[in-house]
Amino acid sequence: MVTMTGSEVAAFADSVRGVLGKLWPGARAAETGAVGEVWDAAVAHGWFELGPQRALAAALAAVRECGRVACPLPIVDGYVAGAILGDDATPPGRAGRVLVALDGGTDTVRYAEAGTAATHLLALPAPGGTARLRPILAARPTPGLAAPAWCELTLGPQTSTVEVDASGVDDALVLMRLGLATRALAAAERAHQLAVEHAKLRRQFGRPVGAFGAVAGRIARCQIELSAGNLLIADAVRRCESGAGDWRLAAEIATHHARAAAPRVQLGAHHTLAATGYFEEHDAPWLFRRVHADVTRLAEFPRAAGTVADVLVESTAGLPTVSTVDEMRGRLRELLSGYRGGERTGEALDDDPELVRLLAEHGYLELGPAGQLVLQEEVGYRRLPANAALAATTMLGNAIDRHGTAEQRAAFLPLIRQGRLRFCLGYSEPEAGSDLASLRTRARRDPDSPGWIIDGQKVWTTGAHLANYVWLATRTDPEASPPHAGITVFLVPMDTPGITLTRHRALSGETSCTVTYDGVRVPDTARVGAVNGGWAVITDALSGERVVMAGIAAALHRQLDDLVAAARPDPVAVLGPRGGAARERLAGLAVRVQATRALVVAAGEAIERGAGGRLEAPMAAVLAGELAEDFGEAVLEMLGPEAALSGVFEYGLRLSIMYVVGGGTNDVQCGLIARGLGLPRPA
Repeated sequence: MVTMTGSEVAAFADSVRGVLGKLWPGARAAETGAVGEVWDAAVAHGWFELGPQRALAAALAAVRECGRVACPLPIVDGYVAGAILGDDATPPGRAGRVLVALDGGTDTVRYAEAGTAATHLLALPAPGGTARLRPILAARPTPGLAAPAWCELTLGPQTSTVEVDASGVDDALVLMRLGLATRALAAAERAHQLAVEHAKLRRQFGRPVGAFGAVAGRIARCQIELSAGNLLIADAVRRCESGAGDWRLAAEIATHHARAAAPRVQLGAHHTLAATGYFEEHDAPWLFRRVHADVTRLAEFPRAAGTVADVLVESTAGLPTVSTVDEMRGRLRELLSGYRGGERTGEALDDDPELVRLLAEHGYLELGPAGQLVLQEEVGYRRLPANAALAATTMLGNAIDRHGTAEQRAAFLPLIRQGRLRFCLGYSEPEAGSDLASLRTRARRDPDSPGWIIDGQKVWTTGAHLANYVWLATRTDPEASPPHAGITVFLVPMDTPGITLTRHRALSGETSCTVTYDGVRVPDTARVGAVNGGWAVITDALSGERVVMAGIAAALHRQLDDLVAAARPDPVAVLGPRGGAARERLAGLAVRVQATRALVVAAGEAIERGAGGRLEAPMAAVLAGELAEDFGEAVLEMLGPEAALSGVFEYGLRLSIMYVVGGGTNDVQCGLIARGLGLPRPA
């Protein structure tokens, strides 16, 4: 096996792009392009030698480049054929002009891609047995959605055979499906990129179309689908090349995601491009054909194991882990196994001091972002009561470390590491929820001391009745332009005179408060960061908050496992037979749980690199919130009234609203994503 480094794969992709640029320069080449010429060049450049080397990352890099220009070069067919036939194949098998299909027991194969350029077909037995390499005697194009057209092939007698066991056939089918899914997603991504550029430049009603909220929201959601899909594909490749036992499930998760996401992204791109992208002078129509042709052909390679849902409910398999810090995960699991407090379900409860002490003593409250995500996932999955301590670490630790004074770091970081800093967020106001830059709570210089006087009101302050500090955003320059330039952050003791609370009970059962600040005097030492420099402080804290909000993925993962456990004793009774709507819905939920987990990890890694996670974190938050709502509704439909009785499922549904509106509503998060892609702000 050849495992290329990331830079080597990138260089290989650049080489593929260069070859395609000469022979298949864009998606419009699909109308008249000669696949055979590209195939010859690919063979000459060694693209069809990747199968025997098991260099899957490189093969899929080439597939992505082909997808971007709507070229149907069957690279994965060649990869699979090379892996199966190896050095024992006749020259046509080694040279690469081979297609792969399941053996239908006839001399005819339909829906063949690039059939007019192929010379042979490898017929795979299901579930295992003799694979036959057969020459293609005739290829009749069958015009339709695909461009170039699919073909109906007439096959001759076998020229060679090889025995393939059931596992080998399953590997081949998984790879064929993953290749089609990867190419479809790449084609959709190219259409999306064209749509993003169009949205920046195309003007309607006096402004760029990307400044309209509906357009920006659509583009943001397409970006979420693409980012999650690429992460899932990359994870499947890593697992395959490392020989992980769960690589097939990871690949099926990636394939399922791309099967659903690629058409949605492609249609979203067309909606943004509007009439510009509807006519065949543009690349979009040819990318549209590629996406839908590839997604449709997935049905030609069914697995005996079935869908993602079938695998989960008919075996003991669970979702693969998504973190790269497995050594730490193992130590943490061992530590948590010794905690005797047990899990807690239902309405929000306070931290267990014994658990917090256990985590603090072993250094788990002073981890970097990647480690914090593992901690949140393991604690959240087990439903253990340490949310407040973890939130302080994730939201405030990094911000205080970066923006606090030496005295503040000395005072507060030890409290955070010990799990003893109980705080609440003083952000939202009656007239400033997600639009934090519009806040009105005023901090003015105290004429009688070197401190400040704070007046105003904050709302929806969760946990304020339990907190000993408030992380408070105030306006210190009412005339600042833009408005966020006049904000300053303070860390204020909640027992300061002038602070009063009014409690409110939320749908989830937790308590939030309206907090009034009336002539609250604080010293300047309570200020975190520069005067009027609070936006940078808030941004660092918000990145952590959005990762915390996306940490619902851990709870949803547990709920998914609970749902699967409920179905496993009799899957047909609970979910119906294979191929039914309930199983398809369960598969979709499982895939979205995994996609959310992957985005959460990507956000943590971006924060760890110093990039702030300012694109990945809101993407994770949007996906997590919408998944929470959909999951809660789906469980009620699948399990019926039993799921509505007091317990984790009905509580999860009640809590789900918070994960869509908390920390900035999903609509606002989509605006952040859109601006991260370079779209203009709304007018």
